[in-house]
Amino acid sequence: MISATEALDRLQKGNNRFLPDPKADNAKSRSAWLGLTRSTQKPDDRNPNVSEQEPFAILLGCSDARVPLEIIFDQGLGNLFVIRVAGNIVGPSQIGSIEFAATEFGTRLVVVMGHSHCGAIATTLKELKQPSENRSPNLASIVDRISPAIEPLVANTDSVDQETLMEEAVRANVRASVNQLQAGSTILKNLIQTDGLQIMGAEYSIETGSVQFLKED
Repeated sequence: MISATEALDRLQKGNNRFLPDPKADNAKSRSAWLGLTRSTQKPDDRNPNVSEQEPFAILLGCSDARVPLEIIFDQGLGNLFVIRVAGNIVGPSQIGSIEFAATEFGTRLVVVMGHSHCGAIATTLKELKQPSENRSPNLASIVDRISPAIEPLVANTDSVDQETLMEEAVRANVRASVNQLQAGSTILKNLIQTDGLQIMGAEYSIETGSVQFLKED
């Protein structure tokens, strides 16, 4: 299995292939951006034989229908181990899934990816400002996992516009999920310390199609 550094390089190159060509006309450029054209990958790179999988990266992303991770990174079958949940939150099932992939396949890069205009973040911000009555306990469990990361931001909203608050909240939630994965699993912690596992955050822009990998604080 390739190293975390090599895996990150493959993701970055894949996202670059996904981005619209600035030299192309708007129609063709947008078509490629939305994943409506065929991938530039060679057939051999797409790993069509799915009897076995060899994912080079583990991605924890949001369930948002506008954020299809395999398309965003221009990857084929078997290349990515993808976990999607509203708000890219971390719970026992997400940790267990990542532990499985890291130990079973030797995958050494974990990326937690948030995105612009995240509905789960917007809902949490709304709930923190004006809690609703009779919330679904299932939806509340998502809000409750996101809230601790963004409550400090809500407390200081007087000098921040709504768009900036949303952007900061998305990044804060991603970093919180990264921290939870790093600290909430003995298996992952050991792999980080002894076997080159890296867990990092990223943010996808729905407007541009670009993925920004976040630096650690």
